[in-house]
Amino acid sequence: MKLSIALSFASIYGAAAFAPNTNTNRNKNIGIQRQSSLSAVSRKDSYEVTLLPGDGIGPEITEATKSVLQVLCKKAGFELNLKEALIGGCAIDEVNDPFPQESLDQCLSSDSVLLACIGGYKWDSNPRELRPESGLLKMRKEMGLFANLRPAKVLSQLIDASTLKREIVEGVDIMVVRELTGDVYFGTPKGIDVIDGQRVGYNNMIYSESEIERIARVAGDVASKRDGKLCSIDKANVLDVSQLWRDVVTDVITKDFSDVELSHMYVDNCAMQLIRWPKQFDTIVCGNIFGDILSDEASMLVGSLGMLPSASIGESGPGVFEPCHGSAPDIAGENKANPLAMILSAAMMLKYDLSRPDEAQLLEDAVEAVLDAGLRTADIKQDGDNCELIGCVEMGKAVAEQVEKLELKNAVAV
Repeated sequence: MKLSIALSFASIYGAAAFAPNTNTNRNKNIGIQRQSSLSAVSRKDSYEVTLLPGDGIGPEITEATKSVLQVLCKKAGFELNLKEALIGGCAIDEVNDPFPQESLDQCLSSDSVLLACIGGYKWDSNPRELRPESGLLKMRKEMGLFANLRPAKVLSQLIDASTLKREIVEGVDIMVVRELTGDVYFGTPKGIDVIDGQRVGYNNMIYSESEIERIARVAGDVASKRDGKLCSIDKANVLDVSQLWRDVVTDVITKDFSDVELSHMYVDNCAMQLIRWPKQFDTIVCGNIFGDILSDEASMLVGSLGMLPSASIGESGPGVFEPCHGSAPDIAGENKANPLAMILSAAMMLKYDLSRPDEAQLLEDAVEAVLDAGLRTADIKQDGDNCELIGCVEMGKAVAEQVEKLELKNAVAV
């Protein structure tokens, strides 16, 4: 997945929830003389895709997604060679490594990567290097996945699933652009030492100018393809690294994105404003730790993390597509998980990494059809909504049936 994907991914959440992108052509220059456009995998009859089922509900939503993709491939006449690899807690249990070299090599040699979720209570007391999250961080770093795009768009079918009032969330359409490979999660030195007879833990919040520049350019591209508003999040009133962040973002957007309206907001105020008045935001750009928190908060505006896909991108190589939600170990194995976010993540993969926009659109249409039919998993079911409560397996089957039933149309080339 390449850097130019940010443009296409962003525009899908503009005028409609799952509308085809009409603003870019991935195989041509994007028309903005700011960043060269790099093409994705050329359209072909067979693709190599690494599946990372992970932990908790991961294997369940992976199976549901595979069943949908099997029907899609048969209908459309192409192949997805899905090969599973280890990451997270299951990798620790099997090979004592949260992201073994074999998994990394397989991901790097694939056309794309589809990840479910990782983590669980079982591994929380492990040493840091043997926790599932360490595998996720390693994957991002080794694959160069420096930018994460997370949409938060309220769908009309699910507006009452939000815990906020209808008048607050109706019309919300936010894209959070989060830097993934810097900040306090990767900064050194770090550790826990004994100083003056007591344990002292420390991490290093650090960003280089070049790291900030590249994420600012992604955010500027995203904002220019949406409503032209970009809000940069920092804590510049107390953190030196945030002051550098603010200075560099301002320089990049002012110089190269004159059509984008840039504003700045402190992270604590942003956390409050996302609940108070979320419709003020269009595109948000933030560092790793702030983005980790705020993207989850923004995602919950729509009512459930179980509906939201995301993409992690680098300057070259395959992208990693994954649902925004976690591994939900409390419901693992109970057929209660919502597979729709992973199915939509697969649609993103098809559209932007595998040059299959028609097939991606069919998946998105199938998800909408299932929601229109009143089928709901527990996370999006509301009392008195007259919808039918179904499980993960049943939701996967329902989407697969819609894929079989609906017409495969010609989507606009992206």
